[in-house]
Amino acid sequence: MQVPVLEGAPIGTAAPRGLLIEIAQAEALAAYRALRTDVFVQEQGLFPGSDLDDIDDDPRTVVLVARNDEGSIVGGVRIAPAVPGRDLGWWTGSRLAVARGARGVAGIGGALIRAACAEVESRGVLRFEATVQSQNEVLFRRLGWIALRRTELLGKEHTVMRWPITRLERAAQGAKAHLATLLQPFGATAAGLGGAGFVGDDGSPVPGSDLIAVCDAIVPSLVERDPEWAGWCAVLVNVNDLTAMGANAVGMLDAVAARDASFAARILRGLQSGAEAWGIPVLGGHTQLGVSAALSVTALGRTDTPVPGGGARPDQALSLTVDISGGWRPGYSGLQWDSSSHRTGAELRDLAQTVARARPAAAKDVSMAGLVGTVGMLAEASGVGAIVDVAAIPRPHEATIGDWLTCFPGFGMLTVDDRGGGRMASAHAVTAEIGETTTIGGVHLRWPDGEITRAIASGVTGLGPSA
Repeated sequence: MQVPVLEGAPIGTAAPRGLLIEIAQAEALAAYRALRTDVFVQEQGLFPGSDLDDIDDDPRTVVLVARNDEGSIVGGVRIAPAVPGRDLGWWTGSRLAVARGARGVAGIGGALIRAACAEVESRGVLRFEATVQSQNEVLFRRLGWIALRRTELLGKEHTVMRWPITRLERAAQGAKAHLATLLQPFGATAAGLGGAGFVGDDGSPVPGSDLIAVCDAIVPSLVERDPEWAGWCAVLVNVNDLTAMGANAVGMLDAVAARDASFAARILRGLQSGAEAWGIPVLGGHTQLGVSAALSVTALGRTDTPVPGGGARPDQALSLTVDISGGWRPGYSGLQWDSSSHRTGAELRDLAQTVARARPAAAKDVSMAGLVGTVGMLAEASGVGAIVDVAAIPRPHEATIGDWLTCFPGFGMLTVDDRGGGRMASAHAVTAEIGETTTIGGVHLRWPDGEITRAIASGVTGLGPSA
């Protein structure tokens, strides 16, 4: 952002009363461009004649303008994707301008910057940067921005700055951060929490057998709001857990709670639909009426050689196998991708065999911690770190990168193998190598310009390596 001198009260103060910040339409856009000409061409002399550039011609560019209580445009800023083509969630801000006569009013520049940050985050952006005139670096620092490096632009010293977006870490920590403390008592026995090599895994080997046990509970609000879908999802998530372990499902047990028999029947109807689709018998369970809605399912599978979630080693390839067909579940846009309800039973069962066929070194299904959070769990269990190449991630066109990396994608398997050794394949999913494991802890994102940013600082669950 080329920022004119802002005068008046400290930047951190509230925006002036009566100030309205909105996305510019035709009339406001023309006023904003006239303001830019006044500031950057006439006042500062940074451009000869016009400051318009390719970003102004990009249809994805968004302009935010500030109106005073009389409706006049007194400031503006533009935000836009940083690279051509598909939006990868990397945006930049530029051409922040405040009218000369409005600079004595506290807060217009700061309000525009805060609005720009909020707008990009609402669009699923994960990296937001601006190149600002260095004398205005303090403005951005006081608003929480981080200075990266100095550079020269248009004959003036500038500072490249980044707005810290922590969405991925918040999603992972919110879902899994308390596990180590809560589960600590169960790790004292030899087979506790899965036993050596499988601590914190998607499933637990049952001692003395070839059985794998998995268990999942459905969020109570989902059960209340959409009971049939909750029943279906209870089967889906258990099958995904068994799939990640390379196990074949042999049966399920359910625990259902509902306010009455009619509501319980709706939950069980969804459960039965899922059981029939994946071909898994419901062996029994428990039903309780007259209480708040709840649903959990335990499933059993068989394999002589379970695939661990903690089997990765440094410098191996990280791959994602994901079904990007379908769409957002109605009422859960940005949170739940429904790739399963339109599939035939044969297609669902083929997807459930992908890990068993491929036998990767490590595997985890993408859980409610999101794709990056699940990468963090796999890395933590393996005692490694990971770098994810943002541009390589298969993604539906309807999903922003921020939503896709934090949502539950329906069917998504993360696997690790030696480079060139991956064998994950299904006609009903896309497989892509999306990064690699490293010796540096946590999860980092690699962007098209080669920049690497931190997504998750360290462990997700606190359970540590599974071995």
